[in-house]
Amino acid sequence: MRYLIILFMCIGLASCNSNSKKSEIVFADNPVIAHRGAWKAKGLPKNSIAALKEAINQKCTGSEFDVRMTSDEILIVTHDADFGGLDIESSTYNELAKHKLSNGETLPTLKDFILAGITDNTSTGLVCEIKSSKIEGRNTLIADKAVTIVKELKAEAYISYYISFSYDVIKHIKKIDPNSKVLYLDGSKSPDELKKDGINGLDYLVWKLKQKPEWIKEAKDLNLKLNAWTANKQEDIDWLLNNNFDYITTDEPELTFERLKATSTN
Repeated sequence: MRYLIILFMCIGLASCNSNSKKSEIVFADNPVIAHRGAWKAKGLPKNSIAALKEAINQKCTGSEFDVRMTSDEILIVTHDADFGGLDIESSTYNELAKHKLSNGETLPTLKDFILAGITDNTSTGLVCEIKSSKIEGRNTLIADKAVTIVKELKAEAYISYYISFSYDVIKHIKKIDPNSKVLYLDGSKSPDELKKDGINGLDYLVWKLKQKPEWIKEAKDLNLKLNAWTANKQEDIDWLLNNNFDYITTDEPELTFERLKATSTN
């Protein structure tokens, strides 16, 4: 009997620890998406777990990050095609991980990054950008692996959007996971084209949207989500707020919150 009691206590503690880490998420009611995390104000490395945690602390509605794949097919979170002076696609994860981020963090795998993002997070969605590969056939493989990792970690509710400059990638993700939400980054497709292909919205460069303001109304009429990147100047942030964008991807989440508060009180 004593052993049974100890066993039940251990199971109970494990359940409590699990529940304390992963809570039900309700995305924050604001348009602020921290670009590569909330890194700038505190001098954190972009795409670091520390920057992700800071975005969560600020209760941004989203935190964007970039995914690439190593030569041994490990998905990692980093923006550039090289890391530590090494080409990512021709280097193994162990070779790359010898080089630390500037805050001492180990180069995060996608799995570790998502695990950090679902821990003690009730408000901030994960915006997963799949970076295009220069090697034929790898884009689909990266997309498959990313979706598989998300499902294995039961983190689907935390992924607010998958995004990519590759139209084939986001269409493929929508095909293998119809419940996923995807946004296109390139800026070359009209809202009508996106709607016909089942894409959930557009995430275009601010400059491109200013050149085609008619796409804003068209997207709203088609019930597509509107996002813009990377809005760091006050004039751009204010323009997006005045046009009622759903999301604003920014390196300046603190400024965006300030402008959001200022415009809401006017």
